Amino acid sequence: MEIKNIKKGDFIELDYTGKIKDGNVVFDTTEKKVAEENKLQQQNAEYKPIIICVGEGHLIKGLDINIEGKALGKYTFEIEAENAFGKKSGDLLKLVPMKVFRQQQINPYPGLEINLDNMFGIVRSVSGGRIIVDFNHPLSSRDLIYDVNIKKVVTEEKEKVESLVKLSGAHYDSVAVANGKALVILEHEVPVDAQNAFKEDLKRLTNTKEVTFTVKKAKKEDTK
Repeated sequence: MEIKNIKKGDFIELDYTGKIKDGNVVFDTTEKKVAEENKLQQQNAEYKPIIICVGEGHLIKGLDINIEGKALGKYTFEIEAENAFGKKSGDLLKLVPMKVFRQQQINPYPGLEINLDNMFGIVRSVSGGRIIVDFNHPLSSRDLIYDVNIKKVVTEEKEKVESLVKLSGAHYDSVAVANGKALVILEHEVPVDAQNAFKEDLKRLTNTKEVTFTVKKAKKEDTK
């Protein structure tokens, strides 16, 4: 059977391994064996193929661009920094007062990775009460190489809906889809604004017309 070329809006399942071009250093992968070989394993991390919607920013720009028009199969893409994590910006080098670190009981030193107000940064220098933090992405200004295996085009609505739930970062228990309606059982409550944005994406990208969110009921503890 002839496989038509992948286009924007298609859902696909793929494996990938990302490497820094300079030194061929692996920094990310969906494959457990590759993660083990490169000592990338993280606790509770899942290493298995992912499902994304092409052209929706679920991958870095360079991958989205390269995948469009391809058939199923294995590819190696070289991606320049502009289409990966961008060039470093001097505007993202911030002077952070020492008192901010003291409030969080952090002792800053060059190379320390921190999270301030949900922004990831690396301390670049410490001089008295002047701490320079770099909020650029750690891979900014780096050219990358991605080995990609496009495994299948996803057509089942439940797989599409579940993939979008996963990509949203919401912790969920289960997803059910039938007759254009989706029921998402969440582990925890999600803000209404986030729910509404997700519903709009779902209606735009899939055939789902109605989405219901509900929170999983906690099991009653045995009081005996």
